[in-house]
Amino acid sequence: MDTTADTELNKSEGVTERVTLSKIDQSMKWAGIFFVASSVVWLMIGTIFALIASIKLHNPNFLASLEFFTFGRSRSAHLNAMIFGWANNAAFAVALWIMARLCKSAVRHGGLLLIAGIVWNIGVTIGVFGILTGGLTSVEWLEMPVAVTPILALAYIMIGVWSVVAFVHRQTGHVYVSQWYVLGGTFWFPWLYVIALVMILMVPARGVVQPITNWWFAHNVLGLWLTPIGLAAAYYMIPKVIGKPIYSYYLSLMGFWTLALFYNWAGIHHLIGGPIPIWLQTAGSVASVMMTIPVIVTGINHHMTAVGNASAVWRSPTLRFVVFGAISYTLTSLIGSAMALREVNEVTHFTHFTVGHAHHGVYAFFTMIMFGSIYFMMPRLLHKEWPSANLIYIHFWTTALGITGYVVALTIGGWIQGIQMNNPEIAFLDVVQNTVPWLTARTIFGVCITIGHIAFFIHFFWMLIGKTQPLNEGPTLLQRESDA
Repeated sequence: MDTTADTELNKSEGVTERVTLSKIDQSMKWAGIFFVASSVVWLMIGTIFALIASIKLHNPNFLASLEFFTFGRSRSAHLNAMIFGWANNAAFAVALWIMARLCKSAVRHGGLLLIAGIVWNIGVTIGVFGILTGGLTSVEWLEMPVAVTPILALAYIMIGVWSVVAFVHRQTGHVYVSQWYVLGGTFWFPWLYVIALVMILMVPARGVVQPITNWWFAHNVLGLWLTPIGLAAAYYMIPKVIGKPIYSYYLSLMGFWTLALFYNWAGIHHLIGGPIPIWLQTAGSVASVMMTIPVIVTGINHHMTAVGNASAVWRSPTLRFVVFGAISYTLTSLIGSAMALREVNEVTHFTHFTVGHAHHGVYAFFTMIMFGSIYFMMPRLLHKEWPSANLIYIHFWTTALGITGYVVALTIGGWIQGIQMNNPEIAFLDVVQNTVPWLTARTIFGVCITIGHIAFFIHFFWMLIGKTQPLNEGPTLLQRESDA
């Protein structure tokens, strides 16, 4: 057996693979940098509004003389800056880059993609400014003025079509699970957005159909848009960095199709006890409980892929964030299924427990995975290393500890709040007063997260405009990343 010939062949194939991926990365370079830079800027803007809204919950006089910063406007500006600014820009960058790499197909007409990104961010800017000046709609997750809708719709069509084009022109026969999730999210998001806009704002449906549609939309933006992109990134990053294939391709497909089947119904459990048909409430609860299937399947797949590689997970800046996010996905999803049970829902509904749960999903799961993905992606787009291991370390620990404390504080405080609200012997004002310590803790942990965001902001633009060490695409790449 000629092992020397096999070794040379493997080396040749490895070099060819790296050259192909490098060409793909270069085709995505300017659009990818723009999307990530935009997401980082929106992350900081959203963080500022988050702190303002959080402080106002226990100190209503904070910035009370400025109408731009009332609680309603600050919270809505925070929500939209984070979802449409940070989350969507990061999702566009990561999803398109992963799709192009897995398809072994360079991004076509990257200039038009860049223009689409500019149009999207102009729309978000106008929308957030409209919220701050009093033009908000007061429909959660759809607060931006209706006039912004055509801008966002046009931009999304221009952006979303790229993943489909890349898939159609793919150079590989195998379809990876990450591609399933990216294509699913790309299809589901415009469907959700357009239907919600039409039925709530443009041609409003009557009566309780509006809140049903609102919860269906708000819940599914996380479950059928951000979740697929987050899972696509996790399924790509964990095997890529560790250097071994995903544990089970068939389990991953099972997780995808059960997510598509059950999550669409799950948001209705937030209306338990409301003036809507009992069968609809029950359907929402059943679907939420059935969501344990894709969650457990995905958790097994991620765990079995990473098992035995704890040292690599701990050393890799990418995997620290991604694995934290993957674990958070399992935890927040199981808690969400529990919240669909009537006995639990009657305690947690209308409390800060729900707010903590929302942040557990959007931040601890999705945002942490996006952080890890950006740490992996940017050196390949810029072809240079991140300049500071210490800033990565600060970023991880402040955000990981911050969001953990944030969720724990609101979970415990919200549960106590729910029990007290259901006790007729406790005055409502006393219940409100008893939440103040938990809300203060929320602000403290929010400041901790803010420190991490500042470190990330500084680090990203330092890397973008500064001179740093060139990226080594040789055999020591994983070791270099682990050392960071």
